[in-house]
Amino acid sequence: MIKQDDKPLRYNEVGNVHMDFHGAANTTIDFIIENYGVEVMDEIFTRVGKDVYADIRGHLIAGNAGELVKHWRHFFTREGSDYQIEIVDDEVVLTVKHCTAYHHVKKIAPQVSDHFCDQTIKTNNAMADGSPFEIKTEIIAPGACRQIIGRRK
Repeated sequence: MIKQDDKPLRYNEVGNVHMDFHGAANTTIDFIIENYGVEVMDEIFTRVGKDVYADIRGHLIAGNAGELVKHWRHFFTREGSDYQIEIVDDEVVLTVKHCTAYHHVKKIAPQVSDHFCDQTIKTNNAMADGSPFEIKTEIIAPGACRQIIGRRK
């Protein structure tokens, strides 16, 4: 299930992290929902999971969650989030205790969109679609979540 090779991570941006990107995403989410509906926003997140993250999705379809775990480590570390990844039996559990994206938006925007975390939930579901895995995402507090990769039953 978890095979991490030495190949470089495909999605591995480096350099300055401009956290205001998350603020722009927050505003865009609300704009799309207000003007086109939540179904359109969900479809966009689904396309992100299937098209933008096609490489990670391909690994999941092949039965390997290792690339997604590498992706999580890279981006949560890069953005300074407080997180932990545990591999237990046949599950990977990512616990994000302090999501810097969420908390940055909370500081700079009038409000965090009610659908802000949908980008994670819907994108995860789309990446796992058609694979032997499911990814359950639980919001455990504002700006905190648990994401669990496990084999479908």
